[in-house]
Amino acid sequence: MSLGGGLCAGVKELMEFSDQTQLLIPADSEAYELKNNPTSTVKPSVVAASSVHELLECPVCTNSMYPPIHQCPNGHTLCSECKSRVNNRCPTCRYELGNIRCLALEKVAASLELPCKYQSYGCQEIFPYYSNLKHEAQCTFRPYNCPYAGSECKVVGDIPFLVAHLRDEHKVDMHDGFAFNHRYVKSNPLEVENATWMLTVFNCFGKYFCLHFEAFQLGKAPVYIAFLRFMGEDTEAKNFKYSLEVGGNGRKLTWQGVPRSIRDSHRKVRESHDGLIIQRSMALFFSGSDRKELKLRLTGRIWKDQ
Repeated sequence: MSLGGGLCAGVKELMEFSDQTQLLIPADSEAYELKNNPTSTVKPSVVAASSVHELLECPVCTNSMYPPIHQCPNGHTLCSECKSRVNNRCPTCRYELGNIRCLALEKVAASLELPCKYQSYGCQEIFPYYSNLKHEAQCTFRPYNCPYAGSECKVVGDIPFLVAHLRDEHKVDMHDGFAFNHRYVKSNPLEVENATWMLTVFNCFGKYFCLHFEAFQLGKAPVYIAFLRFMGEDTEAKNFKYSLEVGGNGRKLTWQGVPRSIRDSHRKVRESHDGLIIQRSMALFFSGSDRKELKLRLTGRIWKDQ
């Protein structure tokens, strides 16, 4: 069958690959390892997946393709999302796309098993091709975004990498211990509607926590918010609690909560108001003097639930 007759280029290449290497065989076959590699402990379909995964990669967005997988009359494939972006023209040969699906490639993909793409971060799970995407979206080994809030940092990595990144690149304050006492100062606070103070990272109980202090608008009211984020998964963050206190002139405000995982962005936490919120007028009252300068002392502690 010619490519123009409907066999997509990816499947033809997979068939040639299969003939040459004998890798594309069902996952439950045991003959492959005995014949080709008696000492191997890797499932044959996993070997095949690692070798042909690039053939299931969309040439436009480079993401893995999932049904419906589209093809042009010449057999070039692309994913359904990118089909709507290329003005009905094949990005490889510029031929008009039409509405041809590559059913053969979809069936080949269904027979494969893939290791999680976060294998380098420690995940050893292996899933059928069509289940892998769901797993990877929730994999606890997937890298975290940099929690620094002073800029839109695009760095990602595991926790040890991000701790070193925060210390070396962002020059954040690093502290050991579960209690803290910080002072936040800002001149001309009446002119501040959105601001982020330097992040502080605490190392306690063998874990890392990020203390945030920000100014934003709550409706029309200018406010400040302080909150804690946990450098790890939400399920583990729920094992901890923290308290915050701010005051002056014989008054004080207190807050007790559960740290949020850094899987939630600082903006998401702030917009959910999950922290100690201080009206600007109250913050200036706490600051004393002539209320022209913000001088807040924030104290708190972190503890682990028994």
